[in-house]
Amino acid sequence: MNFSIPDDLRALKEKTRRFIAEEIIPMEADSRQTPHGPSAELRQELIEKARAHGLLTPHASEKMGGLGLSHFSKAIVFEEAGYSPLGPVALNIHAPDEGNVHLMEVVATEAQKERWLKPMIQGLTRSCFAMTEPEGAGSDPQMLATTAVLDGGDYVINGRKWLITGAEGASFSIIMAKMEDGSATMFLTDTDRPGFIIERAMDSLDSCFAGGHQVLRFDNLRIPATDVLGEIGKGFRYAQIRLAPARLTHCMRWLGAAQRSHDIACDYARKRLSFGKPLGEHQGVGFMLADNEMDLHTTRLAIWHCADVLDGGGRANVESSMAKVISSEAIWRVVDRCVQILGGRGVTGETIVERIFRDVRAFRIYDGPSEVHRMSLARKIMARSPEI
Repeated sequence: MNFSIPDDLRALKEKTRRFIAEEIIPMEADSRQTPHGPSAELRQELIEKARAHGLLTPHASEKMGGLGLSHFSKAIVFEEAGYSPLGPVALNIHAPDEGNVHLMEVVATEAQKERWLKPMIQGLTRSCFAMTEPEGAGSDPQMLATTAVLDGGDYVINGRKWLITGAEGASFSIIMAKMEDGSATMFLTDTDRPGFIIERAMDSLDSCFAGGHQVLRFDNLRIPATDVLGEIGKGFRYAQIRLAPARLTHCMRWLGAAQRSHDIACDYARKRLSFGKPLGEHQGVGFMLADNEMDLHTTRLAIWHCADVLDGGGRANVESSMAKVISSEAIWRVVDRCVQILGGRGVTGETIVERIFRDVRAFRIYDGPSEVHRMSLARKIMARSPEI
């Protein structure tokens, strides 16, 4: 593995870093941020800033108007964007749109790309991905209960979804539904169609996702057969196409947030005097900073390795599971230590670490709880042939 950063990527990294520092971080105190994410007005303002700097939707293909970043390149750029909670929103690389861009570039028809994908890449619209359900379909997609029944030339969809990120304000949705034979299919739909109902917003620890998280209900939602995404019955297969890279990009973005927290804690530990010397010179605090450095380094290597596998054409399901657990657990430890080092400042809005703390806690659950990934990895380990 060669993890050296080419000159052009290094220049893009520095450009992104300057953009976040000069244009985005000054907006972090903007009053248009809500418990359910930045307002539509604030999001559009951030999008226009990234557009003006040539940084909008960099992960999309060059054909569709992006920069065509490889997975490794995304790891470098997305970490820089994640240094501010508003950075991924500005670059249009936040969940769920980032994963939906990747999936639709691979699976959607040209007509579907023109109708739904292109405006999203241009930052004109948002989307949501409706798979998780209140009765269990999420970590275990086989429990999918939302149904799709063919009726003439349409599919009629009924069911409920929850924790659907960005549904409020989304122009369209990708819906996972169970067919009559038990297989799963993905459907595209405009969110203003009759039968697409947002029941309520869900209060959550995090506040970084545009639109927040919602509970949805589909009440005889009619979707034309032309709006099937991909092929009938291949929904679970397409979910893997989306989830492995999207899981990894979560790691990239929140690594940037953890690095920001660590930088703030280091600066505080250098300046804050305690018992006659800088706080960081006390062994208890110094050891926490050292542990942070090691966790950040290990996380970065895990992400880069998985990105390298994906760039090499591998499916990387195992690697992305490991990277997700390593990242979510290590990032949580880093930010938790930073809160401890900052003391009273760490549990207040005096620094952004308190907000990052709330955002990253959910990462140990989103995209599959750590325990589910460990269970999956354990099954694969037990299935291996012993080597003598």
